[in-house]
Amino acid sequence: MTASKIFALSGSLRADSHNTRLLHAAQKFNTGQEIEIYEDLRAIPPYDMDLDTPERRPDAVRELRRRVEEADGLLIATPEFNYGVPGVLKNALDWLSTDWTKTEGLPLHRKPTAILGAAPTSFGTVRAQLALRQLFLWTDSDVVVKPEVHVFRSHERFDAAGQLTDEVTIELLRGLLTALQEKIDTAKATARS
Repeated sequence: MTASKIFALSGSLRADSHNTRLLHAAQKFNTGQEIEIYEDLRAIPPYDMDLDTPERRPDAVRELRRRVEEADGLLIATPEFNYGVPGVLKNALDWLSTDWTKTEGLPLHRKPTAILGAAPTSFGTVRAQLALRQLFLWTDSDVVVKPEVHVFRSHERFDAAGQLTDEVTIELLRGLLTALQEKIDTAKATARS
């Protein structure tokens, strides 16, 4: 059986981002999936409805949409800025949520999706994840409900080399990936029937 392809997106541009480190941990502790981490978020221009057609979209946006469409599932790690989703992440999701010409489909529609996040605070990324869940209601994405992975005091969960060392977080991460795989399996079975 072919491993499911997960497209992973970090909402942080920081080189030493704990959220990007979480995605690398997902690659290490995966439950049989092939996880590709997107590294070009900085290249996505601000959303512009005038350019949001198949012919006019910037190349970086076209590539992002293609990769999400081809993936079996989506894994998003988000920090929390001002009680919400970072602008760069929301911007990318805006580009992924549209099909104004009604000719190409919606990359996020019914896409199996899992959310997690890390923050140095004691509250983690609870509010940012809640905001993402609201966004994914609009796109009709198939979001994993539990387990919720809020890595609070994230600077204590990684070693000096950036490796996730906290066993509780590792188990939650594996649980999240297992739940995502179940959604992917259900989507594949539905598509076959």
